[in-house]
Amino acid sequence: MGTPVVLITGALTGIGRAAARAFAGEGHRIVVAGRHETPGQELAAELRAFGTDVEFLRADVRQEDDVRNLIDRTVARFGRLDAAVNSAGTEGQPGPVTQQTADTYTATFDTNVLGTLLSMKHELRVMQAQGSGSIVNISSTYGHEGAAGASVYAASKHAVEGMTKSAALEAARFGVRVNAVAPGPTETGMLNRFTGTPERKAALATGVPLGRVAEPEEIARAIVFLASDKASFVTGQVLTADGGKTAG
Repeated sequence: MGTPVVLITGALTGIGRAAARAFAGEGHRIVVAGRHETPGQELAAELRAFGTDVEFLRADVRQEDDVRNLIDRTVARFGRLDAAVNSAGTEGQPGPVTQQTADTYTATFDTNVLGTLLSMKHELRVMQAQGSGSIVNISSTYGHEGAAGASVYAASKHAVEGMTKSAALEAARFGVRVNAVAPGPTETGMLNRFTGTPERKAALATGVPLGRVAEPEEIARAIVFLASDKASFVTGQVLTADGGKTAG
């Protein structure tokens, strides 16, 4: 098979970017995808310093033509697709249910749910035909618990986990695995936007038994594990990496 090929959507920031660096460190051939050309090319140049083969492809996961083209260009460039990390996501517009609108719902679900669905659809199109592959979706601890002030975001991540399990059941007979990672609070721009102030961020961290938020690199290591042959008998699962936040 040669050196594995991995595609990462939402690769320009946060957990997606950390995952790209982690896969580069493992020597994978990588396609990083995002909506912005200049930072995407800058990331690709940074990753090439690891000595691996990297391509940036611009794509908006909310648009099926973009996603179809992304997958086709990945296969044209590298010949196959061994792993995919669907990391593109948004926190939407935090606030109580009474402040949510059809527009805030659509903006969140188009990226987090539709984007994941379209990505899996076209990744599975290739992986099922080749008889192998591993998909890792990015959920959240809010994907299996409620969250005051994050109703729409939490609902979108519940949807991601349901789609992950359903896709895993469909893909298993083709030799393709589908899992998700559910991070707890993680040091990202999304967390800073969601909490709004250092005080609220610190308060959130106090609810984590390990007493801190995660570093993106810690979540990336969980992603690399699930994508790898070390997890060859794991499918349809949500690996929660949250410092004990949901343990009790």
